[in-house]
Amino acid sequence: MFVYIETSPNCRGYHVWMQNPELLELTASEPLTLKQEYEMQQSWFQDEDKCTFIILDKKILEDTKNEIDSMIGDVNLYLNDPDDIHGAEIEVMIADPSHRSKGKGKEALLFMLRYGTEALSITKFTAKIKMKNNTSLKLFSNIGFAEVNRSEVFLEIEMVFESSKKWRDELISKTQMYKIENYI
Repeated sequence: MFVYIETSPNCRGYHVWMQNPELLELTASEPLTLKQEYEMQQSWFQDEDKCTFIILDKKILEDTKNEIDSMIGDVNLYLNDPDDIHGAEIEVMIADPSHRSKGKGKEALLFMLRYGTEALSITKFTAKIKMKNNTSLKLFSNIGFAEVNRSEVFLEIEMVFESSKKWRDELISKTQMYKIENYI
C-alpha cells in the first residue's frame, strides 16, 4: 500500500530511517534535519515531476491501525527529462530490514511500474543503483532492466527498461491487487 509522505505523520518516521548510514549510502542521500526533511517532502509533494510514496505493510496497518508502525519503505518516480515525457527514473527502498528479501520491494516496484505506465504514460524507466547494492541490482535485472552505463565516479550502475504491449499485459497479470483509491 502506498501513501503520500506529506499526507500523514510519516515524514518523522522517514527521517529516522534516513539517519541510518547504510541507507544514506545506498540511496546516495545526505542527512537532513527534521525541519529540512519536512521542507523537502513538502516541496516534493507539490512538484509535478516527482511521485514519492511511503510503502505501508497492509497487514500491519489492518492489524494495528497505526500508519507509522506500518511503514516499511518508499518508492519514487522522477520525471526529470523535459525532452522525454515518457521517461522516468524509478527507485524503491525497503528501509526496515525485517521486511527485506520477502518480495515486498519487488511488489512495490511492480506496482509503481504499473502506476507509471497507466497513470503517467511512462514507457522508459531508468534506475541508478549503487554498485555494491547487489540486492537491488538483482531485483531490477530480474524484472527486465538492463545495464546501460556504469559510473566509477558515483559508483552507480544505470539500468533501463522500455515497456512493450506484451510486458504491460504481463505486468497487469502480476499486479492484480493494484488499485488507486483515496486514503485518509
